[in-house]
Amino acid sequence: MDFPHISQALGVVHPVCIERGRNAEVWDERGNRYIDFVGGIGVLNLGHSHPVIVEAVKAQVDTLMHSAFNAVPHRGYLEVAEALATFVPVSYPLSCMLTNSGAEATENALKVARAATGRQTVIAFDDGFHGRTLAALNLNGKVKPYKNRLGALPGPVYHVPFPSGDSGVDADQAMAALERLFEVATPADEVACIIVEPVQGEGGFRLLCRDFAMRLRDVCDRHGIVLIFDEIQSGFGRTGTRFAFSHLGVEPDLLLMGKSMAAGLPLAAVAGRAELMDAVPKGGLGGTYSGNAMACAAARTVMALMSEEALTTWGARQEALIVEAHRRWQASGRFPMVGKLTGIGAMRGIVFEDTIRASGGEHLATLLTAAREAGVLLMPSGRRRNVLRLLAPLTAEPEIMTEGLACIEHALESLIQLDIKEA
Repeated sequence: MDFPHISQALGVVHPVCIERGRNAEVWDERGNRYIDFVGGIGVLNLGHSHPVIVEAVKAQVDTLMHSAFNAVPHRGYLEVAEALATFVPVSYPLSCMLTNSGAEATENALKVARAATGRQTVIAFDDGFHGRTLAALNLNGKVKPYKNRLGALPGPVYHVPFPSGDSGVDADQAMAALERLFEVATPADEVACIIVEPVQGEGGFRLLCRDFAMRLRDVCDRHGIVLIFDEIQSGFGRTGTRFAFSHLGVEPDLLLMGKSMAAGLPLAAVAGRAELMDAVPKGGLGGTYSGNAMACAAARTVMALMSEEALTTWGARQEALIVEAHRRWQASGRFPMVGKLTGIGAMRGIVFEDTIRASGGEHLATLLTAAREAGVLLMPSGRRRNVLRLLAPLTAEPEIMTEGLACIEHALESLIQLDIKEA
């Protein structure tokens, strides 16, 4: 499908144009139905057009569509901040600012860390992803396609390996790399912040090593470094809890949120310790559209719907279906390209391995097309784009999840048939 008047710099995974959606199902302009395992890249944890959220937004449109909070405050922004103070599971009083996007949340977190510490250096992790704006770009843990042809980016930024049971890097190796960085590249007392995803999104749905997370918290405490957890993709229930850092046993100083926060309306946030959030001079934080009234109405409803009980139920149900399908595919012996399962809860990835016929990335690229033709929309991830990430709504009906997984299996069968014909 051709998209005239759209910059060719925008990469499009699926050449279809969807017209409407309902929970985990979407229909394109030609009337074709698909099961959506992309979910707006993690935006739709509560599905397309959740009826309760739709009604809340409609009611807000009739009352107030927008007011720039830093000019004339509105109650919706205040209510979201109040709700976050309860919804985010930290032991300290939470202070926040709302933004339009995850990348904007990242940029503002860097401002907060600089102002609070008087330092500039940032440490990030290999294969991490924190946004597409200039400062956020330099935090990303891979070059292609994000940093090509852009020259010098805001810094200084240093990267260390990401320790995870899914990455092949353990806590000792990552800690050694961090200590070496302090010895040969930048002293610890010049580091403003360390930013990390508790579960990498673009990096392939890899859970941060719990032992390393605890040791990292200690390093930050000893050296006065701000620890930032980026939960833009892993937050709001994706891993079966409100935020993935609950799996790690440590708290961040600053937390980045976005994506599913407002169920499809543009809203994100930076939240954390008040002494950090208050370090930027008055007027230094804000934005015209940040905390738009309609997005705030959606966010308040999202948090009301995401009770611990509901998240646990949704996450366990979806995880069980994914794990069982993956086990079946591997046990059959028919799909040699299907590798291990990554991630935690309902934030799951499937690694596609190299075979004698194709690389893992080539297998997955072929699968995306075959799966779309079979009726399910999928999304790749990983440095080699060889990790299938599954982002169906948490609210997807079990029968729809089962149908979607069956579509993937059908697509895998078609790959096997192609291999037989080529042989």
